[in-house]
Amino acid sequence: MKATSPLIQYLKAMAHPDRLRILAILRKGPACVCHLQRLLNRPQPYISQQLRLLRQAGLVSARRQGQLVFYELTELGQLRWMDLLLRSAVPALPRRLSGCPCPTCHPNPRKRSPKRLRRRI
Repeated sequence: MKATSPLIQYLKAMAHPDRLRILAILRKGPACVCHLQRLLNRPQPYISQQLRLLRQAGLVSARRQGQLVFYELTELGQLRWMDLLLRSAVPALPRRLSGCPCPTCHPNPRKRSPKRLRRRI
């Protein structure tokens, strides 16, 4: 059996509408599975399976932050030709979603600027 060339792996990974949508979302910045799940209206196992295929093709990488895993495009995934492809394939999607528990959608309300102390003269 022949080894599959990297280019064929990349094209196979992108030959699915939901994987293209995931790449378009990640083009704007890292996202966790719960965020992708809400945007695509798909179950978590399905999203994870699509991300696994994108990782195997070398288009996406993952980093853990607490209990969440954030996915982002690799250098290969950020190529100019991908931007052209995704821009024409996927409409604009909202960045923040109600009902999604990730920090992208709900920034930490505890982070506030420190209160200024008044000096009495």
